[in-house]
Amino acid sequence: MKIVTVIGARPQFIKAAAVSRAMARQGLEEVLVHTGQHYDADMSDVFFEQMGIPRPQYELGVGGGRHGAMTGRQLERIEDVLLTEKPGMVLVYGDTNSTLAGALAAAKLHIGLAHVEAGLRSFNRRMPEEINRVVTDHVSNILFAPTRTARDNLSREGIAEEMIHVVGDVMLDAALFYAERARMPGWFAGDSRLSGGFVLCTIHRAENTDDPKRLRSIFAGLSASPLPVILPMHPRTKVKVAELELVPPPNVRVVDPVGYLEMAWLEKNCQIIATDSGGVQKEAYFHRKPCVVLREETEWTELVEAGCNVLAGVEEGAIAAALTRSTQGLEFAQGFYGGGDAAERVVEILAAAGTRPEPSPSRGAS
Repeated sequence: MKIVTVIGARPQFIKAAAVSRAMARQGLEEVLVHTGQHYDADMSDVFFEQMGIPRPQYELGVGGGRHGAMTGRQLERIEDVLLTEKPGMVLVYGDTNSTLAGALAAAKLHIGLAHVEAGLRSFNRRMPEEINRVVTDHVSNILFAPTRTARDNLSREGIAEEMIHVVGDVMLDAALFYAERARMPGWFAGDSRLSGGFVLCTIHRAENTDDPKRLRSIFAGLSASPLPVILPMHPRTKVKVAELELVPPPNVRVVDPVGYLEMAWLEKNCQIIATDSGGVQKEAYFHRKPCVVLREETEWTELVEAGCNVLAGVEEGAIAAALTRSTQGLEFAQGFYGGGDAAERVVEILAAAGTRPEPSPSRGAS
């Protein structure tokens, strides 16, 4: 069976690294399509180089612009690829515009669709990612849920149980595989301020970057950190900071985006992580680091319930309190995300699907 995989953003490169490697071992034919949603070299090329992902057969070059325009252009070009390749299945990851475009293209051409990281819900429909993941789930034929919580979300929405597979999280597979390859960024050793420990921070979600009040409040909260803060700055955040003429606090070191191996090293060696990224929240857990979530809600509710993550939002005082809280006694061994074999399970199910007709994405009783 030929599988067309649609990717376009940093988290999807990481997930695809694990699953594409498993596909190659199983002898499945994969056609990789990169939409270009993340087109900056620091956000795209470096991941293919470091993680050994095969170069995409199709690079669509669709990045930037408003959500609707980007998704529409991606949909048109993905449809052309699917008409040319005639795959038996389309595989999408996560919750980006690339995910939605790939899902809609497959559904409208009546090609089977599999969604890795299905069932996540923040229950905030103002987030574009929430719309993307809900729509994708409801047009998918095979839904790979990373956790039991994700499975339960899908079941409550009326998706038939036989379409849902709890496989664990493929990002854990990647974290384990690349752990020994992690490497210190070249600029790190030259900064004596970091020798006593540091906070690692990422900010990229539109709800934070596009709201001047929220962005200023996050910077104010970071200024209260007793440890220096390293902030690899996302291109979107960089533009907004420049537009607002914001000056990061003195304790915040802004650096260019880092590759996956450098990010893994920073996550392994920091004391605490502050982020609005869903993927980095999980990576914090994988590396046994407490995480301050710069949002009012999260898809990874089990980490909040376990106390590993704290929902701080963007209020200055809440961020400051979360950055200075005691982290003694936190438990990181619950194994929420499987045992590191999620990619193999995904590929086994895909291979089996290629030998039989897949059910249509009809819903169970609602």
